[in-house]
Amino acid sequence: MTDSISLPAHHWPILEPGWVWLCGAGPGDPGLLTLHALNALRQADAIVYDALVDERILDWAPEAEKIYAGKRGGKPSAKQRDISLRLVELARAGRRVLRLKGGDPFVFGRGGEEAQTLVQHGVQLRIIPGISAGIGGLAYAGIPVTHRDVNQSVTFVTGHDQSGSAPSSIDWGAISRGSQVIVIYMGIKHAAQIAQALLGAGRDPAEPVAVVAGATTPSQKVLETRLDRMAEDIAHTRLEPPAIICIGRAALMRQVLDWQGQIAGEAPRDLDPLGRGRPAEQG
Repeated sequence: MTDSISLPAHHWPILEPGWVWLCGAGPGDPGLLTLHALNALRQADAIVYDALVDERILDWAPEAEKIYAGKRGGKPSAKQRDISLRLVELARAGRRVLRLKGGDPFVFGRGGEEAQTLVQHGVQLRIIPGISAGIGGLAYAGIPVTHRDVNQSVTFVTGHDQSGSAPSSIDWGAISRGSQVIVIYMGIKHAAQIAQALLGAGRDPAEPVAVVAGATTPSQKVLETRLDRMAEDIAHTRLEPPAIICIGRAALMRQVLDWQGQIAGEAPRDLDPLGRGRPAEQG
């Protein structure tokens, strides 16, 4: 436990021995960690963390044992069963356990599986949500996932299933017809199949697309393209996961809201990228 980072006065919960706190670490930038997560870091004596957790966050818990449990597609990874049972083992040994997962643990993070395992084995737990990359990561790219002039719906989709293949159970036609903006997690590997499915369902080939790789980190890269060129442009630019794909006119808002570019001295490319023809304050 370290007192080097102060928390504001509050009745902060206590991480008791034998408990597991399942916590989202956000999309990458350590500053996006919640105060509850920071409180957990200060108390944990064992931290089981994922590949997408920025290791600078771990420095805020210098006394804790750090146990890597990263899972990355196409690379040697810990088995989910082993990770879940390791949490049970640590809790039963009387440790104060923090399970630290990138983004939000309940958004394509297998947090529900781990939490259910803990409950089934009689382990007390607490859930601490985190900022999901599909919202926070796009915001860092200057893309709002909802905008009154663009969409009244948004669909979050995983780009691969349990086997690592393109998800076969997703009704891309229904999603194409029913959602004005589609946000795809872990979709780079299967971008061609996803684009083909959406185009086959009648999606506009010229629909704007933004791909945000390494969202909120110093290595963040953003590709702006269109649906019919998405896979080709991803391959050409050699974008690597983790990445978020945003399909829909909301992606156009980056032309005016690329706040990181503006901090670096770049001018907005288009003050009215949606072609409203009137100031934004006029509804």
